[in-house]
Amino acid sequence: MKLLIVESPGKIKKLQGILGAEWRVAASCGHVRDLPNQGYGLEPPDFTLRYTETKPDVLKKLGTLVRDAEEVFLASDPDREGEGIAWHLKDALGLKAYKRVTYTAITPRDVQAGLDSPRDIDMNLVHAQEARRALDRLCGYKVSGPLCRAVREEKMSAGRVQSPAVRLVVERERAIRSFVSTTHFGVELIFEAVENISDGWKACWLPREGWLADGQEYFLDKAVAEKIAALRTLDILSCEEKESRAAPPAPFTTSSLQQAASNALKFKPRDTMAIAQKLYEAGHITYMRTDSPNLSETAIAEIRACADSNGWPLPEKPRTWKSKAGAQEAHEAIRPTHVEVESAGDTPQEKALYALIRIRTLASQLADAVFDVRVARLASDVDGKKAVFEAKGRTLREQGWKVVMAADASLADAEEAEPDNAVPDLKAGCQATAVQGAVKMKKTKPAPRFSEASLIREMEKRGIGRPATYAAIMENIAARAYVKEEKAFLVPTPRGEKLVDALAGAFGFLDLDFTSHMEERLDDVANGNVSYVQCVGAFHAQLMEELGRFVQAYAVPCPACGNREQFRHVYSREKGWNFWGCKACGAIFADDNGRPGLRQEKGAAELTDFLCEKCGKPLQHLQGTKKDGSGQYDFFACSDKACGAKYDNVDGRPVIRKAPALSEHTCKKCGKPLVPRPTKNGGVWFGCSGFPMCKARYWAKDDGSPDYDNPPKH
Repeated sequence: MKLLIVESPGKIKKLQGILGAEWRVAASCGHVRDLPNQGYGLEPPDFTLRYTETKPDVLKKLGTLVRDAEEVFLASDPDREGEGIAWHLKDALGLKAYKRVTYTAITPRDVQAGLDSPRDIDMNLVHAQEARRALDRLCGYKVSGPLCRAVREEKMSAGRVQSPAVRLVVERERAIRSFVSTTHFGVELIFEAVENISDGWKACWLPREGWLADGQEYFLDKAVAEKIAALRTLDILSCEEKESRAAPPAPFTTSSLQQAASNALKFKPRDTMAIAQKLYEAGHITYMRTDSPNLSETAIAEIRACADSNGWPLPEKPRTWKSKAGAQEAHEAIRPTHVEVESAGDTPQEKALYALIRIRTLASQLADAVFDVRVARLASDVDGKKAVFEAKGRTLREQGWKVVMAADASLADAEEAEPDNAVPDLKAGCQATAVQGAVKMKKTKPAPRFSEASLIREMEKRGIGRPATYAAIMENIAARAYVKEEKAFLVPTPRGEKLVDALAGAFGFLDLDFTSHMEERLDDVANGNVSYVQCVGAFHAQLMEELGRFVQAYAVPCPACGNREQFRHVYSREKGWNFWGCKACGAIFADDNGRPGLRQEKGAAELTDFLCEKCGKPLQHLQGTKKDGSGQYDFFACSDKACGAKYDNVDGRPVIRKAPALSEHTCKKCGKPLVPRPTKNGGVWFGCSGFPMCKARYWAKDDGSPDYDNPPKH
């Protein structure tokens, strides 16, 4: 029996059908080991990652299968994460003989090609995956604690990539808030019908030609615009005809698929990736995490054959596309595994995404769309100055790649709409008569808020993150309440703005250029040009230097001993903590609007004007944090320790606590009645009513009586 280990259980059925009975396909269900939940899991100078097993049951099952297998093939996904998973499996299962195989589509041809080309695990890719994990762990664990203390808000977290994403949203929102709109004017003339053009044709005034002062961007004089709009006879300066060609869009990368699915199908990025995963596992599309916009030679040949059979126009040579800088091109663009299959998927969402991918793939290899463009320039004098107008018309002559887009208009990328303006064939030196003119009042608008799709596009343009991370970033910044969605647009929350304000200028990872550079360093690790230790060590050194300055900037000295390093604001809404504590001297202070207030020491409480009802001595008001950190205390107690009377604080006044119910049992030590007390797990114990003079305690037996022979330790 041969064993093939993949990541996802969803692939097992398809692969088992391809490979046959002599194979056994099993899944690791993702990573089988990870960094520990507590602690950093790595330390300088070598930053070796300390892993813990996260799926012992899976490893046990795989170990049994490995022992019965003749050969073991590690077929996790063909990316850095998949390479890391393969290495963890090899190490955790103690594999001395294995074959690492990859394929970008689950089809008989692709899977067999992968099996025919086994290799060793690429440790450079593993180190790049580990470096990314280490950088994220250092950033999150080292910075998040000081960040929470600095902004005095719990559960704030810094992220090496997610924080720059939040910064983009915050800066865009602030630009919108500060934007001052400018009202400006344009002019449009409508000319008489020519050559049976019933609706006439339009020309727009070009204020840039002689009407704007140096540095002026918009025309602001409405009165002059009205004079220009009153023109009726204009000289024809020129009329040119030319051809315009539009190439098809490139095949989908991970980023462009998420953007197109958001615009055309209204899918969120995480949903797009989940649906694409299903299509991939079912063998309908190639691997859906890729930076490459190019297709394999085999795929191009199949697409051209499909286009030819449908009579669609083809260019002379197959198309190739220029990848963006830093793209990881280990495998091709996202495409159907069988382009002739028009519909695939089990759900309406899967069918819709498949259709989007298929049409984009087909269009990418078809001929250009060809337009006939006619541009006329006209002019007339106004107050001794020449007002120049332009009339532009465009007519589609050859559909080219648009022939496949026409099958479903919702799948076409949104293009900049151009008005239907059939400009007639005009002759230079003649005149044209306008029948109507209108002043067009316009207002400048700020850049729009980011949608999830446009934020991904901006991140990709700036080199922030990688295809596999975009969907998770969108989900994380929303789940952590740094941004919220309003009418399909992302808006920063006050919490998100507080995050950016605290980190900006303090940490390099929030700088957008730095983030892009770090992605390049990870690529260098993957290519073997930089070692894991060099990459992580450089980041750690800079981070610790920045962290030291950050902590000092927000540090508060202990009022008791002056220590800054070990004096902290301890706050938790869930646990009811809100105090300042010093580990150096042990002093505790109440919080006073974010600063240390009165010192909280049990023995130092001042006497109040209230008198003890039991003995008549003054009461003390005691408040602060319990020693075990389980919450706050606030009550009155008699200043005479021998009396021991305690009172609840009700609206600032002492109210005598009700006497506990006494049992019929007595204390073996002092003879006073015992008081039954409940335990946390629903049991019972007995305490002496003579407390605090007598501190005897007893467990309760099954019959409800005190167990005098086995008292609890206290």
